[in-house]
Amino acid sequence: MTSTRSVVLLGSTGSIGTQAVEVLERHPDQFRVEALSAGGSNLGLLARQAVRLRVDQVAVADARARGDLWDALAEAASAAGDPAYRPQILTGPDASEELAGSGADLVLNAITGSIGLRPTLAALRAGSTLALANKESLIVGGALVTAAAAPGQIVPVDSEHSAIVQCLRGGRPDEVRRLVLTASGGPFRGMRRAELAGVTPQQALRHPNFAMGTVITTNSATLVNKGLEVIEAHLLFGVPFARIDVVVHPQQQIHSMVEFHDGSTIAQIGPPRMFVPIALGLSWPHRLPDADTPCDWGAPGSWEFHPLDDEAFPAVRLARQVGEAGGTYPAVYNAANEECVAAFHAGRIGFTDIVDSVSAVVHRHAEGNSVAGSSVDLTVDDVLAADAWARKAACAMMAP
Repeated sequence: MTSTRSVVLLGSTGSIGTQAVEVLERHPDQFRVEALSAGGSNLGLLARQAVRLRVDQVAVADARARGDLWDALAEAASAAGDPAYRPQILTGPDASEELAGSGADLVLNAITGSIGLRPTLAALRAGSTLALANKESLIVGGALVTAAAAPGQIVPVDSEHSAIVQCLRGGRPDEVRRLVLTASGGPFRGMRRAELAGVTPQQALRHPNFAMGTVITTNSATLVNKGLEVIEAHLLFGVPFARIDVVVHPQQQIHSMVEFHDGSTIAQIGPPRMFVPIALGLSWPHRLPDADTPCDWGAPGSWEFHPLDDEAFPAVRLARQVGEAGGTYPAVYNAANEECVAAFHAGRIGFTDIVDSVSAVVHRHAEGNSVAGSSVDLTVDDVLAADAWARKAACAMMAP
């Protein structure tokens, strides 16, 4: 990289966002962070990030948090010896979308959930490079997002898709036989469906390799996350679902692989952390030096690979079905899952009920044609209507 990139970081206080701030702070000569946004649940952290990066704008989705954010910024600025620092504050549900559309060189969308769709589209319309950690916006937006993106405008930050992008440098698109996404298997790898019925929310949050938020960690336990990633891979790389496989690799040293038609396979290998995918998302197509510590090839160790158990973990199979259906079906899958995860953690349903309930909502969507299912002429309003319908249907299904 030869010039400084202007950056807008959405979702700065989450897992990906906080790690992105670390990467950005280590390379102040290459990035200028212009704005940060967050939901508003951790205003102290958001304020400290803003002061350290000296951003021009700070946004929170919770409009009621304006006064508290001012206080947090004043406190953080005073503690840093910079009491005069006062950025512009934006609040409300459209604040992140406004920042995303500001025309920065790069927008890193690390918001969790389908609320990231409008910011994703705003960044693409503004011509910014979109470093996409918010997989849900691509999945629920589908053809809307891919149609809005210029070639190469979206750079994936998910470790699996970042790995595939790196592997694809080793061959032409017409030489690709299949994509292989790796999955840790989550905390319940090897368990049968009957054993899963009694697992607790606390057990579901014990991911073996990553520390993430409640929704993403639970999605990793159910393998819904992997189902979403299969849809994401199809949309990002244009590879048919029949040529996208999932293999369980507990050590998560191989982040994903590309198999070519001559029989060779290229794998991207690295520690089970997110620094490399984040750094690549920010600097693509260049690499930032020392983004993470490489593997120690002199240390003894072994790697395992297992087939995915679709009977115990049917989420990936269901995701393939909704991905093939296209239109608003992925939005229904994602929204129903978010409601079911919340119900599971509230003690209203069991672990296996999560995907079972999502499947039931998807099938109701198909039978009732409640919202347009076709990808043809899909609009943001269609997607959001399907999202709202699925949430209502899931909640009604789980009501006592």
